[in-house]
Amino acid sequence: MTGSVRHETSDVNVRAILTVGAGLAALTIAVSALVWLLVVFLSGRAARSGPREYPLAVAHEQRLPPEPRLQTNPREDLSELQQAEEQVLGSYGWVDKGTGVVRIPVDEAIRLTLERGLPVRAEEPRKP
Repeated sequence: MTGSVRHETSDVNVRAILTVGAGLAALTIAVSALVWLLVVFLSGRAARSGPREYPLAVAHEQRLPPEPRLQTNPREDLSELQQAEEQVLGSYGWVDKGTGVVRIPVDEAIRLTLERGLPVRAEEPRKP
């Protein structure tokens, strides 16, 4: 060993790497310039022609979009829903009149369950 630092000249072609890098930089600048020119051209064209009026859109200005629509006041909607649910849970009414199924207030159902207890199945006799 002589102590001098050397590198292998046959592994890396520095000139080719720099040429590709310069080509990529030039291509990036050219594409950016073309996009900028296109934006300027289309902006000027849109400014000259003004806003477009679509005859079908003008005829249906007040038409609502199809269901389901976004809520305009979700807190009020939730409050109304909770009030309606409380009204159903706290009142008597028919569930199915044909079969005789009714609903009773939750508090009344709890009281009746405590008084009568829950139904229990009869135990089968155990076999020895």
